[in-house]
Amino acid sequence: MSESSLEGRVALVTGGARGIGKAIAVELKRQGAEVVIVDCGTGIDGRGADPGVVEAAAAETGCTPDAGDVGDPAQAAAAVKLAKERHGGLDIVVNAAAILRDAFVFKLDPADWAAVLRTNLTGAANVLAAATPLLREQAKAGRGRGRGRAGTGEGDGWGRIVNLVSTAGLYGNYGQSAYAASKAGLVGLTRAVALDMARSGVTCNAVAPFAATRVTETIQPANEAQASYKRRALSIPAEPVARFVAWLCEPAAAGVTGQVFGVRGREVMLFSQPRPTGRLVLGGDLAAGVEAAFADGFVPLETDLEAFDTDPIL
Repeated sequence: MSESSLEGRVALVTGGARGIGKAIAVELKRQGAEVVIVDCGTGIDGRGADPGVVEAAAAETGCTPDAGDVGDPAQAAAAVKLAKERHGGLDIVVNAAAILRDAFVFKLDPADWAAVLRTNLTGAANVLAAATPLLREQAKAGRGRGRGRAGTGEGDGWGRIVNLVSTAGLYGNYGQSAYAASKAGLVGLTRAVALDMARSGVTCNAVAPFAATRVTETIQPANEAQASYKRRALSIPAEPVARFVAWLCEPAAAGVTGQVFGVRGREVMLFSQPRPTGRLVLGGDLAAGVEAAFADGFVPLETDLEAFDTDPIL
C-alpha cells in the first residue's frame, strides 16, 4: 500500500486515542486520509473520562480530536458532523471503542452488562446510524467516483466500515458474558449493515484483532493454557491489525463485505460464519437422529484463549 492510497478520504475512528484504535488512526493518516479520532478517555472498565487523552493523541498523530462518548447518540452524531464540517465529508468508519467488566454470569451486575453493551455495541450502532445516511448521500452524489484503479469501476458509490470484534464473541470465554455478547452482537450488526449498504457500494466488515492492549493486560488466566496465551498475546504488536484494516479501506477491497477476519501478527484469518452443517427431520428416535445428524459437527466447548494458544507469526 502506498502512502497516498487513501488521499482525499476522511476517516472516523472510535477508541482512536490508544491501543489498536490509535494504531489504525496512525496507519490511515499515513496513507493520506484525514482522520477524526473519537475517544472520551475512559478507563478500560468504562469509568471516568479524560478529554486530555484524545487531545494528546491528536497532537501526536496530527488527527482531529473529539472527546465524545459514542454511547450517547447525540455525541456520536456530533462526531460525524465534525468530520463532515472539518474535512468535507466522511468515507471510512472504524468502530474500535470498547470496555469490559468481567464477571461470571451467576455474579452478573445488570449495570455492568448495560455499560458494556452501551459502549461496545450500541456505541457502534449510534455512530453508524449517524454516518450511513451521509455515506448513502455521498454515494448518490458520486463522491469517490473515479478514484479507484483505472478500469476496475472501484470508487463508484464508495465507503468503508470496519467493526473491531473479538474471538471472545465467537468462542466465548470464562467470565465474559457481557463482553462476548457485545462482540457477537457486533458481528450480527456487521452483516446487517453490509446488506443495508450494499446498493450504495459501501462495504462493512469485522476484524477480530490479536494484539497487546489494555484488554489483554486484564486477562485473568483460568488455567495454564490461558496463562500461556496471555504471555504470547502480550508480544503481538497492533500495527499488523492496523495494516489490514487500512487494506479493507482501500479501493482494491471494494468486493469484500460482510466478512469476519482475524489478524494475529502477520497471520490473517477468514472466519466461517454460522450456517447449517446438518439437518434432521423430527420423528422417531430423536436421540439416535441427533447423534447421526449432528454429533460429528458439534463444536467443542473451548475458549478463544485455548484455541489460539500457539506462537504468533511476527
